Parts: sequence; structure tokens; C-alpha cells
Amino acid sequence: MIKIGNFARLSQVSVVTLRYYDEMDLLKPVRVDTFTGYRFYSADQLPRLNRILALKDLGFSLEQIKLILADGLTSEQLRGMLTMQRNEVEKRLADEGERLRRIEARLRQIELEDKMPKYDVVIKSTPAMLVASRRVTIPTNDQVPQYLDIAYMEVYSYVHQQGAKDTGPCFTLWHSPSDVYENEDVEAIVPIDRQLQGTDRVQVYELPSTQVAAVVHQGNFEDFTQGHAAILEWIDANGYQIVGPYREIYIKHHKDELSNSTTEVQFTVEKA
Repeated sequence: MIKIGNFARLSQVSVVTLRYYDEMDLLKPVRVDTFTGYRFYSADQLPRLNRILALKDLGFSLEQIKLILADGLTSEQLRGMLTMQRNEVEKRLADEGERLRRIEARLRQIELEDKMPKYDVVIKSTPAMLVASRRVTIPTNDQVPQYLDIAYMEVYSYVHQQGAKDTGPCFTLWHSPSDVYENEDVEAIVPIDRQLQGTDRVQVYELPSTQVAAVVHQGNFEDFTQGHAAILEWIDANGYQIVGPYREIYIKHHKDELSNSTTEVQFTVEKA
């Protein structure tokens, strides 16, 4: 029999780890001194310990390893577990590859501009939400404020008349591409807390969850379209493509304080 300290040195595994494997019923000592509680191991246990370490190196959790080492596991089941583990590793590698490409794109941007970018683009999933919406067509881009003001007034008036509450900042959903400036198809949207009947002018529906590339513009509202340019440049540099309408979320927006506004711009995207 080998004392736990010697067994740890022999196997190059810490005493703490061996004790934990004992608690997990992965590798029990062959004998425990009844007086001192000292653990003793056998050289015959080294192959089992090596298998535990090998499976751990493959990324399996200790619970999974315990299942693999159980007598009832068939080769087909083991093959299935290894296949799942391979798929997880491949996904992690793909995710890290995407992260590396984003780092390279940021480095190129800094090299071109010789400064930190003004906007930071992030990929995230928007939650599904219940909304009230007024969809309008705006003849020319200079009429956007006029048309949207009226649309939002109509939506808010309907929501409050029905006894519902808005649950977040209002936003526009632009169905026309960002480089279209005539006959723009747009929704004035207000998130709400309950289902309403809706009318022929104000629609109520669940806006589905979607993946977006997003930036936050802080400052003069008149300059927030710079965020559009930043996202479009990022999308092109990072191998994404636009696959749906984009949003402008008016987080902090007061007509008498437009110089200190906060607007989030979101483009629906997927990998090209």
C-alpha cells in the first residue's frame, strides 16, 4: 500500500485532488486508517487514475467521468458522449475564431483612425416583447420627425386609454434599408404590459427575439446616425449580413435636451 502523499507524488496529482476524488466516489483509497484517517492507495489504481485524468483532459466533468467509468456504459454510449464533447469543443473553437476576427477588425480600425473608435459594436439577442405599433410610410426623410411624433402620440393615447402601461422606451422599427430616404416604411413602437385588442391603425403583437448588432450613441441626437455608419462598417468587417429591419431605441430623448440624448441603434444580423 502507498500513503496518499507518496501516491500523489507518483501520479503527479495533488493530495487535495485525491481527497476530492474520494468524496466523489471516483477513486476510493484501498484502506483508511481507522485511528488517523490516513488514506492508502495501491499501484493497481494508477490505470484508473490515468483514465480519470485523460477524460478530464478531454473536457468531461467529474460527473460525466463517473458515468463513463461505470460498468454499465456501452461502447455506443461512450461514442455518443465523445461525439457530443467533440461538438462542444468545435463550437468553442468557432466562437473563439469569431472573437479573434473581431479583435483583428478592431486593430485594423485603430490603425486606420489612430485612436479608439467612438462606438463599440456588440452582438446580443433582444428579448421577445409585447408591443403596440403604428406603421406609417414617410414620403421624404425630412418629414420623419413630423410623422413619427403623430404616430407615437396615437400609440401612447391608445395604450393609456385601454388601461395598459408602457414597459420600456419607445423605438422605431425601420423596414426600409438605411440608405432609402423616400417612402420609408417604419413602425412607431411602444412595449406594453398586457395584450390588447388593437385597431385598424394601432396593431398589438409580440415582437420576436432576434440577434442584433448594436451601438449606443450618447450626445447630440442630430449626430446619432454616426452609429449607423459604425455598425454598417463593423458588419462588413466582421463577416455579418443584415437580415431584417433595424431599430432606433430612444432611451433618453427629450425635445428640449437633444444635445444630451441616449439612443441605441440595432441592426438584425446573422453570419454571412
